[in-house]
Amino acid sequence: MVPADIATGMRLKEIAGWNQVEQDWQRFLALAPNGCFVAEQDGEIAGTVVTVIFDDRVGWVAMVLVPPEHRRKGIGTAMLQHGMDYLTASGVETIKLDATPMGREVYLPLGFVDEYGLQRMQGKGVPATSQGVRSMDLADLDAVIAFDRPIYGTNRGGLLKELLKDAGPYCGIYESSGRVAGYVMARPGSRAFQIGPLLGETDLVQQELFCWILERLADQAVFFDVLNPTAVDCAASYGFSVQRTFTRMYLGDEPFSGRPKCVFATSGPEKG
Repeated sequence: MVPADIATGMRLKEIAGWNQVEQDWQRFLALAPNGCFVAEQDGEIAGTVVTVIFDDRVGWVAMVLVPPEHRRKGIGTAMLQHGMDYLTASGVETIKLDATPMGREVYLPLGFVDEYGLQRMQGKGVPATSQGVRSMDLADLDAVIAFDRPIYGTNRGGLLKELLKDAGPYCGIYESSGRVAGYVMARPGSRAFQIGPLLGETDLVQQELFCWILERLADQAVFFDVLNPTAVDCAASYGFSVQRTFTRMYLGDEPFSGRPKCVFATSGPEKG
């Protein structure tokens, strides 16, 4: 995939009803310029797949899209396999993805196993009061990456840098005794703002960060993906409901799960 292919990627994701914008595709290419691919048939793009590698150990595969006119030809399966082969050849220990219920049935025979379930919450930002949260800036990034690494399970500093660059006004940080105790990032989508990642060392920190970002997104449509019942209950108290479900799956001996209890919202199905 090259930048000129993004327009077609956008067309395919619109057909699928997904939430990505052009910046998401640009971010894929910035993080993995050699790991994003298109299939061509008769001179036209017939499929996409993107991969991202974190810490040279964990690879994500996502955005497997095929237009209706090219479906049922094995292209989607071939694209998925190509992405997996690329990650394996790159030396990663584990391949991960977030699967829809239908996709899960495809991934199980390939050797993927369930890590945990996720729920996509949908609603709107609302005026909310928070304490202890301030806007994040570039000077905070190293400390945020250091905080994120043991919770996420591997170093995804490149992704956090790109997210801060793209959506700085929607990035906040919670500090306790002069150190990072949590942070939140959000970014615009074509259908809704996507909150995530949102990480906090306690439920209270997570809720303060959630209120901070809800305030900044007041009256905006919002999506985010949660795995903990506490986060589901908190979201429901602000009028959010479950839109759909995913299953986080992995292929390999080590899931690199980190500390899921500290995760209020993931970064989304494209990169975990």
